[in-house]
Amino acid sequence: MSNANLQERKNAATPRGVGVMCDFYAARAEGAELWDVEGRRFIDFAAGIAVLNTGHRHPKLVAAIEAQLKAFTHTAYQIVPYESYVALAEKINARAPIAGPAKTAFFTTGAEAVENAVKIARAATGRTGLIAFAGGFHGRTMMGMALTGKVAPYKVGFGPFPGEVYHAPFPNAAHGVTVDAALAALHTLFKADIDPARVAAIILEPVQGEGGFNVAPPEFMTALREICDQHGILLIADEVQTGFARTGSLFAMDQYPVKADLITMAKSLAGGMPLSGVVGRKDVMDAPAPGGLGGTYAGNPLAVASALAVLEVIDEEKLCERARALGDKLISFLNARRDAVPQIADVRGLGSMVAVEFNDAAGQPDANFAKKVQQHALNNGLLLLTCGTYGNVIRFLYPLTIADALFDEALAKLDAALKQ
Repeated sequence: MSNANLQERKNAATPRGVGVMCDFYAARAEGAELWDVEGRRFIDFAAGIAVLNTGHRHPKLVAAIEAQLKAFTHTAYQIVPYESYVALAEKINARAPIAGPAKTAFFTTGAEAVENAVKIARAATGRTGLIAFAGGFHGRTMMGMALTGKVAPYKVGFGPFPGEVYHAPFPNAAHGVTVDAALAALHTLFKADIDPARVAAIILEPVQGEGGFNVAPPEFMTALREICDQHGILLIADEVQTGFARTGSLFAMDQYPVKADLITMAKSLAGGMPLSGVVGRKDVMDAPAPGGLGGTYAGNPLAVASALAVLEVIDEEKLCERARALGDKLISFLNARRDAVPQIADVRGLGSMVAVEFNDAAGQPDANFAKKVQQHALNNGLLLLTCGTYGNVIRFLYPLTIADALFDEALAKLDAALKQ
């Protein structure tokens, strides 16, 4: 079996709309390493797009999935429930940064979690309006695309989208958008487009993912909380990518002085198994009537078993602390290359959710340089992902379980790519 043969089969059998970055095919993976069908080794700094905070095939997760596999694989929780779903909900409720008693419902994908958070917010408030932010990413479903603040490639050719969705600027110091400017634009939105009394929720990522790893300033989050409280609006934190130790705390919202009303989660929640969820205030979560939430595969027992193991691994291996230590090391490494690599315009992040942004000599976004760095690294066995509104940002999503020696090897490959 060769990569070339598989590529031919892929092109003949699957649509071009499913964009695929690599032209090689995975054969096996372990920890922070991956091997293709031809035996080539790669250090994985993509981690399935932030899904593998606990690494590929963590022994504890494998054991939990195997044990559940021997019991049952599916009953549909809404038909015949199981204790593990309840136990996971209890653990999330106890640890999520939500004011007062919390409840959790589980689903399958991040986009599904976002869709259900919108449903819950509308049921709880009796309102329909939604406000999201430029650069935000909330999924590829119709409502997810409507909320997403990036047209290409996510929205091209797919409209019209659900109505009553409005976008405001997200603070971005590297692009000259201050907190005051972002808040002023939000207030203009209330004057020009929608009465705040008709807004059900404001949704944002504490650290924008596809948008370029832009970190929401604490003062911005505080101001949003005040606006929501003033107008009876719910605040939704989309933590699909930021959750489960990536930013140096279980949830990124743990690091802010205010709390959200609803939090969406997915990706590293189950360490590679398809599972998502919404956790929120008890009174808000109980707003939908019975049958209003759920799904055939929602809260799949294999995925739930894996998620319970993920929480144990995060605690036992101190992955929040590990995320902060690795992130600090990476940020120092990137900042030390500024003189040798003048294209580096900004280095930013929270914990191990770190990104580097590139501009050209004229100070304009340099997507071409980002692609060259990515390709050079790939050719030398290091998987990197780009992001950002202009495609000029490289983000780093290594497993938090990565060994120090392997992390140093990856930084050496990154150094060579930056200085190509």
